[in-house]
Amino acid sequence: MRPKKRMKEIILLKDGELALKGLNRSTFEDILIKNLRGRLSSLGEFSFFKSQSTIVAEPLTEDIDLDEAVRRIGKVFGIVGISRAAVCEKDIAAVTDMAWRYLAEELQNAKSFKVTAKRADKAFPLTSPEICDEVGGAILSHFPRLKVDVHDPAVTVSVEVRDKGVYIHGAQKPGAGGMPTGTGGRACLLISGGIDSPVAGYMLAKRGVKLTAVHFASPPYTSQLAEMKVHSLLGKVSEYAGRVNLFTVHFTAIQEAIRDYCPEEMFTVTMRRLMMRIASRIAEWQGCSALITGESLGQVASQTMQALRCTDAAATLPVFRPCIGMDKNEIVVISRLIDAFDISIQPYEDCCTVFTPRHPRTRPTLAYAEEIEALLPDEDAMIDEAVKTAKLLVIEAYGDNAE
Repeated sequence: MRPKKRMKEIILLKDGELALKGLNRSTFEDILIKNLRGRLSSLGEFSFFKSQSTIVAEPLTEDIDLDEAVRRIGKVFGIVGISRAAVCEKDIAAVTDMAWRYLAEELQNAKSFKVTAKRADKAFPLTSPEICDEVGGAILSHFPRLKVDVHDPAVTVSVEVRDKGVYIHGAQKPGAGGMPTGTGGRACLLISGGIDSPVAGYMLAKRGVKLTAVHFASPPYTSQLAEMKVHSLLGKVSEYAGRVNLFTVHFTAIQEAIRDYCPEEMFTVTMRRLMMRIASRIAEWQGCSALITGESLGQVASQTMQALRCTDAAATLPVFRPCIGMDKNEIVVISRLIDAFDISIQPYEDCCTVFTPRHPRTRPTLAYAEEIEALLPDEDAMIDEAVKTAKLLVIEAYGDNAE
């Protein structure tokens, strides 16, 4: 909560890794600003400008919900720190008055505080220590029970004297980190309704990868509720990754053919090989350079090194597996972080549970996998049909133009 008196506020954003980009930094920052503009567009109009290693987001109307803006910005990759700040003129009397008023609620409920100051504008007549003294004195005069604690304060009051004004704010909130969406290329996520694949998509999106997604549905063995579950999961991922094009592939005929013509022990490996073929086709059409899956080494029978080699061989693109070295607990932590876990555990089964073999082969050779796949009649025709009839749905977390 902020004081009732209306004052000009902005949002200060620290962009972390982008500082390491040297001469390319401005290109990355421009993409980040584009992503920020899209993420906030449904809230109202903002202006964005770069100022001394900080991106400033300034609302252009007074009715914008800044609490929601800060929440959304907290899920924009490329930002490591967020501060909602008051703006005032470069006058020490105005600064001291603004500081205690703007942070009154935090100071009222605290036991200790400290003031930090940065004087980027060297024309300002007071030095940083002098600014701290003036602001600290004003705060103590209004909250005399407070103690100054420079080592472990309950509230830190930050004063930044910059070229366009003085910015006053409390503690910086953490951002999502990573790289701006769209700076790392595009990849295709094979998403089920489970815990792992949404986490895999989130992790690659954090490295700047723009996501396309493919989901395999097998009605009547899988329900419409299972598809809706995937829509909800991608909605959570898109809060971080921006807009996601989801292609739902009807996989029933292929799974039934695998059941009818292949040994039971190879059902899963053969199914995943065909998934890779279909996903590769869609991915290349969408301009993707890689596939993404949620597999973790040894988690289930189809995720042994030998089985993964068999499935990778069917893909025409590199396969990224960000969860490969993680155990289930580590994956669940990230699933909860992105608010996907409770959706993932809803009891609507996906096609991976259809015709599950009782005794799957855990160490198949590539030659054997190819021999089994060759038993399928009209394999190419089935793949062509699956790709041609895939349904496209655009997933947007905020129903706006986010990336």
